Amino acid sequence: MVKLAVIYYSSTGINYQLARWAEEAGKSVGAEVKVVKVPELAPEAAIASNPAWKAHVEETKDVPEATSADIEWADAIIFSVPTRFGVMASQMKQFLDTQGGLWASGKTVNKVVSAMTSAQNAHGGQEATILSLYTAMMHWGAILVPPGYTDQVLFGAGGNPYGTSVSQGQDGKMVEDVKGAVEHQAKRTIEIAKKIVGE
Repeated sequence: MVKLAVIYYSSTGINYQLARWAEEAGKSVGAEVKVVKVPELAPEAAIASNPAWKAHVEETKDVPEATSADIEWADAIIFSVPTRFGVMASQMKQFLDTQGGLWASGKTVNKVVSAMTSAQNAHGGQEATILSLYTAMMHWGAILVPPGYTDQVLFGAGGNPYGTSVSQGQDGKMVEDVKGAVEHQAKRTIEIAKKIVGE
């Protein structure tokens, strides 16, 4: 059984929903899945000033925080993180930056990884955000599994070959219908992980 960690950061809930869809898809193909969030770094005042952010923090208070042990446990990792000025949110970057001990001991090598993201605009840095995460994964010696154009469902979701990406409208909801793309990406990640772990 492939062990999949879905590691996410979400301020108002979009990437949390992507993570949950990935979890469902992973379980549907027999993977053991855990969903964990990276620690929040934003000050309380910033969170309190945004009702949607505050509500989401409360909604997900029982979701476990990601640790190095989750990475070590996993055969495959799907990251879901919003873009901030064209790169991954600082919360995710901080989490990755604290994994030096795992990296130095070779425990990140051959982890099968894939990434998803969101932004307010379709061209607001979605591809660049995923690539920024993949750059770190190359240093880890991880095996990147982008969706490419491996299924027709990807075209209806915007056609991002690097990873599922979605725009968030002014109403706080997803603009594109990306659930099928997330499911395909998660299943593909697990399919490749099975080949790597020799299942």
